[in-house]
Amino acid sequence: MGVAGWTGATGAGPGPYRWVVVGNGENRRVGLFVAAAEAAGVGVPRVVEWRDVLRDGGHEFADDEIVRLDSPGENAEVDRLLRDVEDPTRVEGSATWYTRFLAAVASLRGGVRLDGPADLAVLFDKRLCHARLAAAGVPVPPSPTSGDTVTVRGWDDVRAVMREHGMPRVFVKPAHGSSASGVLAVESSAGGRLRATTSVEMADGGPHAPPRLHNSLRVRRYSDEREIAGIVDALAADGLHIERWLPKASAQGRSADLRVLVVAGRATHAVVRTSRFPMTNLHLGGARGDLTSVVDAAGDRWRQALNTCERAAACFPDTLCVGVDLLPAIGWRRFTVGEVNAFGDLLPRLTGLPGGPAEGLDTYAAQLAAVRSAMLPTHSHHPQARKDHASF
Repeated sequence: MGVAGWTGATGAGPGPYRWVVVGNGENRRVGLFVAAAEAAGVGVPRVVEWRDVLRDGGHEFADDEIVRLDSPGENAEVDRLLRDVEDPTRVEGSATWYTRFLAAVASLRGGVRLDGPADLAVLFDKRLCHARLAAAGVPVPPSPTSGDTVTVRGWDDVRAVMREHGMPRVFVKPAHGSSASGVLAVESSAGGRLRATTSVEMADGGPHAPPRLHNSLRVRRYSDEREIAGIVDALAADGLHIERWLPKASAQGRSADLRVLVVAGRATHAVVRTSRFPMTNLHLGGARGDLTSVVDAAGDRWRQALNTCERAAACFPDTLCVGVDLLPAIGWRRFTVGEVNAFGDLLPRLTGLPGGPAEGLDTYAAQLAAVRSAMLPTHSHHPQARKDHASF
């Protein structure tokens, strides 16, 4: 029995259940979740380190343990084990990361699972994610690489795609990237001028070697085609996804989009992100905007916006919580889904939407409450957590 956004197995009793989080113990994500669990009165979650999962070849969970996966990012040792890259600021290696991360997820055995491995395989491949959303009728930007049907071998292929599909402005994204790592917003003029906006910083790779690419907190603009080609060619080995760059609405005079959290099929939290750059990520200089003014600007379309996010989340029925990046068209009258994020709940101090199922709760407390409701037999109309894809 389940609802859109989270399908689980039937037959779960009320517990007691013990919480486990797989993550990097020193990371604030884990700290915030542990604090929320303690505040909710469900005990102190056991923390299983991604480092140990990768070193030991897996981990076994007890039948009464609820297992929540968190991001393996922001830990140099874990990053090295996943990407074989010594410098964590390097952009390259995302394809290796993808393969090893999915293998690590597959090595987790037992427990009541809140993150479906098959869902994660799609969520961390932008080409597959785009295709799944499009097939479900969720509005997404036009993309010639949807479903991984077109191989992008480098800059020449990007230029050819832009010409053939009439796309003078595109986003070029590493297929397995996150947090805007390696993303380029590319625009071309009728006169042939080019500009790429990105957080990638180039370093000399040495004689006869491609440039080394590093993530930077400073957004740059490149106008030399040779430099743009060098970046794209270096990233192409990991797989690239291309989407039409859609013009977005503005808030407070800046380009704006939204991150909307969907928990157990319901849109629970939303934050407006504004920037003077095409990428609105907060760590790249983006700022939180005023949600009330956005809701007013959208008017009767606001419910449509939240419904779009819930439809996107429903494409990943075995995952409790996803973060949807929602792109508003100019005028706030239409909405398109840019990405769906498996670990999109790091929104500190943000409480749930007024009148919604998580009003007054932060993103972690909302997930705890959703699982608690699902486990109680008096709430049997709610979806229930799944245990290794089987009833329990």
